[in-house]
Amino acid sequence: MVATSNKGQLWLFGGEFASPSQAQFYHYRDLWVYHMATKQWEKIQAPNGPSARSGHRMVYVKKNLIVFGGFHDNLRDYKYFNDVYSFNTEDYKWTKMSPSGTPPAPRSACCMVALNDGRVLIYGGYSKEKVKKDLDKGHVYTDAFILTPEKNDPTGSKWKWVQTKLGGVHFSPRCSMPITATPNNAAAYCYGGVFDVEDDEENLAGVFYNDFYCLDLEKFVWKSVTVSGKKNKEPKEEKKCSEDVEMQEIEKTVETTTICDDGVFKVTVGPSLTSTSAKNVDTSDSEAKIFRPSPRINSGLAVKRGVLYLYGGMFEDGDKQITFSDFYSVDLKKLEEWKVLIADDTSTQEWLGSDNESNDEDDDEEIEDEEESEESEESDREMQVDA
Repeated sequence: MVATSNKGQLWLFGGEFASPSQAQFYHYRDLWVYHMATKQWEKIQAPNGPSARSGHRMVYVKKNLIVFGGFHDNLRDYKYFNDVYSFNTEDYKWTKMSPSGTPPAPRSACCMVALNDGRVLIYGGYSKEKVKKDLDKGHVYTDAFILTPEKNDPTGSKWKWVQTKLGGVHFSPRCSMPITATPNNAAAYCYGGVFDVEDDEENLAGVFYNDFYCLDLEKFVWKSVTVSGKKNKEPKEEKKCSEDVEMQEIEKTVETTTICDDGVFKVTVGPSLTSTSAKNVDTSDSEAKIFRPSPRINSGLAVKRGVLYLYGGMFEDGDKQITFSDFYSVDLKKLEEWKVLIADDTSTQEWLGSDNESNDEDDDEEIEDEEESEESEESDREMQVDA
């Protein structure tokens, strides 16, 4: 999903529906645009687009939507993609791109961001492959590629893949880490992500993250972003009075033992200060208490007027998939605190487990009907184009 400045538009392509017990998946290939001026969705009828998929990435570059990668899974078989399509937002036409060079391996859940000069950066991602008949092995990528227009091509239709390296801080491999660029495309910000750890040959346990990174889009350097905590802005006189009162209380209540007194220096040992009296001391404990959104993947990120907004995402707790609807913001200049705009409340969510498998059968029938209907519509449109 990407936003454009054409009077405010939000574009959405593809995605997936999963039945409550994860027994059935349905992947979409439709294209929609939300017009912010009228607050209405419009389905775009355009043939020759990408196949049905989810986990793909899409960016907006010079009046074109660029779609890369993704996967399709029907539980019988799965496929990962590394194809590239462009959609012109003026003439509403899809074009399958055929870049030269060595492309990224097929993948989903990667980071994809547009650069200032019209190039597109791809980083990381995830795919899996069959090791045995009923055994798959996942792979998390840490490589980076740039999709760049060929020079001296007036048509703008020739592109090439160039592999690149990202410098700066090193962080653990992960996928499904959302990324968003600043309005001037000078930097991009990422939050969270997941890395799957194999418990055994058949079971995976995801390690979810809630760390915060920035990628310099000019130098291609990663930086760790630290939210330092809101500084105490009490007036100096008021702060001094407060500290004096605290120290008087401490002196009255704290017992000390003199262990060295040579007439010049006096060393005493007593109980450590409470968190209240030590609030102005920089410690690792105080840093640990600074709030940040919980670990998650696939959050919605956006930057506007120097403020980064983070909405929702997903987390796995054993067999449970928890979808968040919380909302936060952080000032990228001050980096003092994460503001809670909508608090996290998962207590109202209902766990839909294996008890709902009977309902899945009804869902399966509806999904199959919808698949057949969409395939028929697409076939009719392609026949009309050929004619």
